[in-house]
Amino acid sequence: MANQRDILRRMQSVKATMQITRTMEMVSTAKIRTALERAEEAEPYKNAIAHMLAHVSSSASMGDQPLLQTHDAEKSVLFVIIASDRGLAGGFNVTLCRSVFGQITALEEQGVKVSVICCGRKVVEFFKSRGYTPDLYFEGMSSEPTMDEADRIASYVMDGYVAESFDRVVISYHHAIGRVEQVEVHEQLLPVTTDDLRLPNSPRQGEEGTFQIGRVQDTMYRFDPSAKEVLGYLIPAYVRTVVYHALLDSAASEHAARRQAMQSATDNAQEVITNLSRTYNRVRQGSITTELNEIIGGASALEEDQ
Repeated sequence: MANQRDILRRMQSVKATMQITRTMEMVSTAKIRTALERAEEAEPYKNAIAHMLAHVSSSASMGDQPLLQTHDAEKSVLFVIIASDRGLAGGFNVTLCRSVFGQITALEEQGVKVSVICCGRKVVEFFKSRGYTPDLYFEGMSSEPTMDEADRIASYVMDGYVAESFDRVVISYHHAIGRVEQVEVHEQLLPVTTDDLRLPNSPRQGEEGTFQIGRVQDTMYRFDPSAKEVLGYLIPAYVRTVVYHALLDSAASEHAARRQAMQSATDNAQEVITNLSRTYNRVRQGSITTELNEIIGGASALEEDQ
């Protein structure tokens, strides 16, 4: 059994670690609110563009819109993976990366060429260590993404899809459900399909409807110059908005995951300190008992000598 000095040293080390984890938990808690607000503020704009796109698509010919057209054969797929620059967030990074890697492996076994765009240092490290060179990568901005980052990603994927450099684009990230839960999202970014534009809507209280491409009837819009040209501007705006919202959503999820991880680490540290305190008290009590026995034994020996 360790002596008292070793136990005290261990307790001090754990207390120092607990102060760090508690501080990180408090920082993440403070950042969650701002990150969630940014994601929630972007949600109505994303829904409004999808709503408008559904209406415009019902009034315009989609035959000349390359971002809406499915390629004849799927020979190449691009994954946009969004996670974190830093660790200490539980399984936030590794679970998403492994999930995407599993999809990539399955596609490659079918003879499909796969390329990646990595957002977050941990994502870059994960895929580079497995022999993948990202087409684009972004580091140092996972917790506070910018519209410029979203524009660069959206422009690259749209230009590549139109040029048929890849036949499908998938964006993968974590969606924050409040401050506690995060769920993986693997969303097809291109081509834009009917399912992508299905939005919950309540035309009358207590009822739900959907807006879908090619299914919106009796629209109340007049287009100038034309619905076709408006659609040509609207689709790129929609893609940029989806990418930007995914970046914001992932940032909120990152802070929430780190807060949970640091809270668990703090609780575990407190439990370790409690157990070490009990061990220290037992060792100390045993030491005192030994010393008392030695004193009593010495006193008895003196009495016998007299």
